[in-house]
Amino acid sequence: MTESATIVQRMWNYCNVLRDDGVSYGDYVEQLTYLLFLKMADEQTKPPFSRRSPVPAGLDWPSLKGKSGDALETHYRHILESLGKAEGLLGVIFRKAQNKIQDPAKLERLIALIDGETWLGLGIDVKGEIYEGLLQKNAEDIKGGAGQYFTPRPLIKAMVEVMRPQPGMTICDPACGTGGFILAAHEYLTDSTRFKLDRRQKQTLRQGTFYGKDIVDAVVRLCVMNLLLHGIGGDESPIETGDSLVSEPSRHYDMVLTNPPFGKKSSVTVVNGEGKAGRESLVYERTDFWATSSNKQLNFLQHVRSLLKMNGRAAIVVPDNVLFEGGAGETVRRKLLAECDVHTLLRLPTGVFYAQGVKANVLFFDRKPGRDKPWTERLWIYDLRTNRHFTLKTNPLRFEDLADFIACFNPENRHRRAETERFHSFGYDELVARDKASLDIFWLRDESMEDTANLPEPDVLAAEIADNLEAALAQFRGIAKDLEE
Repeated sequence: MTESATIVQRMWNYCNVLRDDGVSYGDYVEQLTYLLFLKMADEQTKPPFSRRSPVPAGLDWPSLKGKSGDALETHYRHILESLGKAEGLLGVIFRKAQNKIQDPAKLERLIALIDGETWLGLGIDVKGEIYEGLLQKNAEDIKGGAGQYFTPRPLIKAMVEVMRPQPGMTICDPACGTGGFILAAHEYLTDSTRFKLDRRQKQTLRQGTFYGKDIVDAVVRLCVMNLLLHGIGGDESPIETGDSLVSEPSRHYDMVLTNPPFGKKSSVTVVNGEGKAGRESLVYERTDFWATSSNKQLNFLQHVRSLLKMNGRAAIVVPDNVLFEGGAGETVRRKLLAECDVHTLLRLPTGVFYAQGVKANVLFFDRKPGRDKPWTERLWIYDLRTNRHFTLKTNPLRFEDLADFIACFNPENRHRRAETERFHSFGYDELVARDKASLDIFWLRDESMEDTANLPEPDVLAAEIADNLEAALAQFRGIAKDLEE
């Protein structure tokens, strides 16, 4: 067992003790984040670093270590509350922080557990692996719903592999979750077999390359900590808390890599005059959008295009409805095909996301300057869905499963491609002539429909049926909501 796997296991074993007290996986990882940050800030004050701690005296790690019982719990709550009001990175990590470990003896045990490791002494790879391991375990706890913030790492790695970020680029994820895309791009750029970075480039990579935003405080906290442990960021947080869709971006980027949250509609809770709470769809009125819609994914697709610099490149995960929906969906697709170079679509199989019932795709496009002639000449579609069967536990998606897609994409020169059984191209005129300019295109025959010998294993089949039912239910709920409104 590796050093990092041993520490993850030790941390996780203790989480199982806390679960008996009603502390969820998510709450546990959040408490770890607060305590890890305080411990590392304290380690920085000692040789060989000998830096000034960003945490005020009396609210720091040593102030926690000397206490127990009710005095410890009271002091810990005071630390969280005080640091939550701080500026900069401290404020981002501790914003709206609360103590979820009510038993002071168990809190004291957790503090001792963290104090037993010298975290800054561990390599960046080890620290990052430990935290990523905890986040993955949190995502696997499907009941907790954390999986919606966790994109499968093999998919992220493949997307970065074909997008090929370069040193000096600015890279943004407007729905960053726990930071998967940023970390994969960082890993790609720090690979010494690809790039020999000088000192200035390394500094730019730490502060000045990566930017992100997420609407959920707790998720931003996890993301910032994840980046810090991987050596990204500094005194100021590279990640903002807020609604990415609320206004036109003031800053533009060379590359956007993102998987916006699943769920078709943006909504807010409103309370009427009688004190009854209800959900109301959010419609973003933005002059840079081609169409006004309450469909969150359509809005994110338009927002991503706005975030890009001219000739900037994007890879975005979108659910199937973005490919075929009429109304605003058709308007957005026609505009995107005309004004951007929409060159590649990867159709993903079911059973790869922690959020069940998701049928998703990855859309790759480049932003282009205005001209009379449409920018999209050919859209190449890779079908990884038909006759492919994955489940989260028994047959998870691996990076190797995406090797053929990467080869077909031909990132060295995507203008030189060849059709294969799973990789077909469609011309612009052919696409816009389709009903509603739908990009929901299939050509492979589903073998399981014709030959029972080709049926997948029973557990895989059961998982697929569950996924399809979840997807159908989600669509019916959407229809029911539309009818209500």
